[in-house]
Amino acid sequence: MKKKRYFSRGVMFLVCAAFAVMFLLPTVLTITNSFMSEAEIKSNYGMIFSTTTGGYVSKTVNLKFIPDKVTLSQYVTGLIKSPEYLLKFWNSLILVVPIVLFQVLVACVAAYSFTRWRGKLRSGIFFFYVILMLMPYQVTLVPNYLVSDWLGIINTRWSIILPGVFAPFSVFLLTKFMRRIPYSLIESAKVDGAGEWQIFTRICLPQCRSAIYSIAILVFIDYWNMVEQPLILLQDADQQPLSVFLSQVNAGEIGLAFAMATIYMVPSLLLFLHGEEYLVEGIANSGSVKG
Repeated sequence: MKKKRYFSRGVMFLVCAAFAVMFLLPTVLTITNSFMSEAEIKSNYGMIFSTTTGGYVSKTVNLKFIPDKVTLSQYVTGLIKSPEYLLKFWNSLILVVPIVLFQVLVACVAAYSFTRWRGKLRSGIFFFYVILMLMPYQVTLVPNYLVSDWLGIINTRWSIILPGVFAPFSVFLLTKFMRRIPYSLIESAKVDGAGEWQIFTRICLPQCRSAIYSIAILVFIDYWNMVEQPLILLQDADQQPLSVFLSQVNAGEIGLAFAMATIYMVPSLLLFLHGEEYLVEGIANSGSVKG
């Protein structure tokens, strides 16, 4: 019986390891290729980015993980010689950080209201939140554009930040999490003389810390990789984030794209590593109170 159990665990481990390697390969390939020279990248992947049209690719692409000669020329070009790419990186931070901070703040207040407020109207409003969350951004893009045009914020960062701050995803997730807090805990606080503000800040928010971390990480990654919003709402290329550049790579900037993609991954990786424990707990758990 033990041998059978160990065998099944070993098989599951190998399967999980295989999937992990498959998921990590593109990231590893991007990082290692960012240290290759432009000539070596073209010799390995030139057929993929060829500008010729028609026919089939006659040569096999060479996936190479170890460069023949390590070079930092791509990073020098992207960070020093061509500062516009570094500017686009800061544009990404300027757009995403306020969205994450204020969306989490709005979600905390709204989720507490949905948790404490009783009534049929609450259920109706929350139902519309769920409907809005299920709609892809492409569906709401035209209404967002029309509202932004009416407010006069087209081609400004506010046209990206304001819709992001009031996105329904965080409210829905945090509400479902906050409703799992035992009501007896809130009643005990009320008996001790705590008001709504004390209950919100000292009871609910500490219990939802893992959910807040999870939401912050997921929202950051979502908006860090946005492309459609800045393409439609920000016509000025100087205000567009780096994600737009990475989605419009041309045949002459392959090596530079690898380097900028590597730099672009750093904030997401750091945020994930910092809050990995909270992210796993916030997604898999559900707000149970720890003793």
